Amino acid sequence: MATTVLTPSTARARSGLYDWLTTTDHKKIGILYLGSSFAFFLVGGVLALLVRAELAQPGLQYMGESAYNQFFTMHASVMLFLFVIPMLAGFGNYVVPLMIGAPDMAFPRINALSFWLLPLAGIIMMLGFVLGGAAAEGWTSYSPLANSKYSPGVGTDLWIVGLILIGTSSILGGINFLVTIFKMRAPGMTMFRLPILVWTVLVTSVLVVLGTPVLTSALIMLFIDRNYGGAFFDPASGGSAVLWQNVFWFYSHPAVYIMILPAMGIVSEIIPVFSRKPLFGYKAFVFATAAIGALGFSVWAHHMFTTGSVYLPFFSFMTFLIAVPTGVKMFNWIATMWKGSIQFSSAMLFVLGFLTMFLIGGINGAFSASVPVDFAIHDTYWIVAHIHYVLFGGSVFAVFGGLFYWFPKMFGVKLNETLGKIQFVIMFIGFNLTFFPMHELGIAGMPRRIADYSPMAGWNDLNLLATIGSLLVAVSVLPFLWNVFVSLRSGERVGDDPWEGNTLEWATTSPPPPYNFDRLPEIRSERPVFDQRHGLSGSAAGH
Repeated sequence: MATTVLTPSTARARSGLYDWLTTTDHKKIGILYLGSSFAFFLVGGVLALLVRAELAQPGLQYMGESAYNQFFTMHASVMLFLFVIPMLAGFGNYVVPLMIGAPDMAFPRINALSFWLLPLAGIIMMLGFVLGGAAAEGWTSYSPLANSKYSPGVGTDLWIVGLILIGTSSILGGINFLVTIFKMRAPGMTMFRLPILVWTVLVTSVLVVLGTPVLTSALIMLFIDRNYGGAFFDPASGGSAVLWQNVFWFYSHPAVYIMILPAMGIVSEIIPVFSRKPLFGYKAFVFATAAIGALGFSVWAHHMFTTGSVYLPFFSFMTFLIAVPTGVKMFNWIATMWKGSIQFSSAMLFVLGFLTMFLIGGINGAFSASVPVDFAIHDTYWIVAHIHYVLFGGSVFAVFGGLFYWFPKMFGVKLNETLGKIQFVIMFIGFNLTFFPMHELGIAGMPRRIADYSPMAGWNDLNLLATIGSLLVAVSVLPFLWNVFVSLRSGERVGDDPWEGNTLEWATTSPPPPYNFDRLPEIRSERPVFDQRHGLSGSAAGH
């Protein structure tokens, strides 16, 4: 019998892999979140390209309507539940304990469990493609379309199980963040000295803990309807289809803020550093973040204006009102940059992309808050444009900004700035070519979720332009992948604080040790590292 010789190099490799698979270190778990989420981003991107390829011309070109329905449903599900939310949670996992001077998350093993539920959930959701068809009724899974009569097969059941696992991960993670932030702050780190990213993660965690169980209850009811003869959402048997919409959107509109608040936090950390100014209106940011969280539970029914079952003036007013704290943040970001010494690094360019694209997303969303306008544009491509300007132009641009900003802290090397700027330009152009024409398509009446359209509708050129734009977005990801690969192999080594940052993660080594800190600067403001650099505080022994 042949024997395997375990050399020192193979032993180290096995030890390294085992260490990553079993780690409870928040930094490694954060990197695992970021890596797996980016993998799902690539999967969701491929599905988006298939959808756009089909819509480039009228007629069914490459797939039938059933396959198209599966692709756009799983594209949205993957991007929202397996990319944006976990990616932002990954930043929170890595950065929040460092920012508050903590050695780790409050519950390290639960933190590891929260992560490992996600790839399992993703695999379960995608299994539908090989077991007779994936979920195909849209990411909103409206009843009665989602019941077993109109959506037979296991695809929707697998989608439900996957989302319940994702929700479990989110709830555990949200509780972990709340306990960590409230109970593990370093001496001197009062609530009004917390970095804005920590505040946004805190408010996001409250939204997760309060909202996710509501969605879970809806998913369980739908599973019972589909498999055990329930009638929660079947009007013919005494149920209510509108009940699903109420319960689903009671979570899923706050989920929009779950997907954007941490992105706003990332932006709020990057702008002051590359503007060489303190953040303008720190407390206004804090109160605006809390206001968005509170108002987020009062606007869910603006998705239901056309049902005739909600009180339109109230939800219209609340939808306009929630734009106010977002506007406060936008003005304060601009005021932070005003007369600053701005450095146009790759991270800052992506942040500027966030500001401009998210502004458009907010404005085109305000149109939907007006009930008469909403009646005209509801379920048209205007809504597709809106959600992508908010969540791609917003969250995704902020994510890339955060990756360029914290990559040196995570790995001790910088990403290449030239490749980063090339990526930004291609992505910015491609994004706008893809989604700006959808405003006009929506006004022209093109409905969402259709695989084919008439060549006489006048939508041909705009759809072709959107498809070309989507290809550019895909191309823009290639410089980033190459950038990461080259930088990890032979990137520019950096010191502990390459950007001259403000917050505590820059007070430790790059990458940080397992216990995070040998010593901490004295914390007398929300910018302790800046204070230490300029001799505004003493130095005290840390953890």
